[in-house]
Amino acid sequence: MKQRSVLVVLFEGVQSLDVSGPMEVFAGASHFPGISYELRTASLDGAPVRCSSGLTLVPDGTLADAPAPDVLLVPGGSGTRFQDPELIDWLRAHAPGARQLVSVCTGALLLAAAGLLDGHRVTTHWSVCETLARDYPAVEVDPDPIFVRDGRLATSAGVTAGIDLALALVEEEHGREVALTIARHLVVFLRRPGNQAQFSVQLTAQTAVREPLREVQHWVTEHPDADLSVETLAARASLSPRHFARAFQAETGTTPGKYVERVRLEQARRLLEDTADGVTGIARASGYGTPEAMRRAFVKALGTAPAEYRRRFRAQSV
Repeated sequence: MKQRSVLVVLFEGVQSLDVSGPMEVFAGASHFPGISYELRTASLDGAPVRCSSGLTLVPDGTLADAPAPDVLLVPGGSGTRFQDPELIDWLRAHAPGARQLVSVCTGALLLAAAGLLDGHRVTTHWSVCETLARDYPAVEVDPDPIFVRDGRLATSAGVTAGIDLALALVEEEHGREVALTIARHLVVFLRRPGNQAQFSVQLTAQTAVREPLREVQHWVTEHPDADLSVETLAARASLSPRHFARAFQAETGTTPGKYVERVRLEQARRLLEDTADGVTGIARASGYGTPEAMRRAFVKALGTAPAEYRRRFRAQSV
C-alpha cells in the first residue's frame, strides 16, 4: 500500500477552504484500494484556531509533536498578515524535511518569511503577488498561473486552486483515473492545468451593466467559432455598430475585437491542453479558421506556436 502522510499547518485567521479543500482531495484518494493518505492538522500549541470566516478548527495536536510528513501544506488566510515568529521559526526548521512543500493562497507569505521560497518560481493569490515580489526580491513571483511546481515546492493561487494542486499531486502519484474520480465526486474540473491563468476572460473583463451587452458577452464565450464581427454582435444587441462598440468598451473595459481575441485564445488553449484534437480542428472550433491564423495569434499573444504550447502544457493521458 502506498501511504503518504500530510500535515496541514493551522494558525489564527487561516482560510478554512484552504485547509478543507486539499484535505478532501487526499481523503478521497484514500478510498481507493492500495492508497492511503494519513491526514493530520497541527497548530503551534495544539489549541483550536479561529478561521477568517469565524469557523473554529480543532487541530490534532501541536506542531512540535507532529511527525515529519511526506507533504507539508501551509494554507493562507488573513492570519498570514500577522506572522508569528515562532511559526516562522518552526517552518524554517522543519519544512526542509518534507518530501513535498505545498502552499495554498497566501500561505506563500509564510514560506517566504521563513526563507523557503528564495531562488524558486512561485505563485500566490493575485492580490498579494506584488507584495510578495517587493518584500522578497530573491523569490521569482509569477502572478498568472493557478499553481506552480518547482521541484519539491508547489505553490497555488486562491482557495479553489488548492484543490487543483492537490488533484495534480494525486494524479502524479496515483494516475489520472483516481484523480478524475475524486474530481467528479467533488464536482470540480479535472484538471485546470497549472499554467491556466488565475482569471478567465470573463473574470478579467468587466461584466456589462446592460442586459443586451451581457448577453453578447455570454454568446461570444459560447460560440467562439461563429461570425463575431462588430456588425454581427451589434445586431444581436439591437444597436448600431458604432453605438455598440462604444458601449461595449465603456462597460467592459475592452473593445469587442480584443474581447473576441481573448475568448478564442482561451478556447484554443483549453483544447490544446485537454484534448487530442488536431490543430486544424482546434483552429476551426476556436474561430481562427486556419492553423496559420491560430499560429499567428499564439505567437503574438504567448510567444510560442500552438504545437510547442501543447507539448509544454498538455495534460497527461487525455
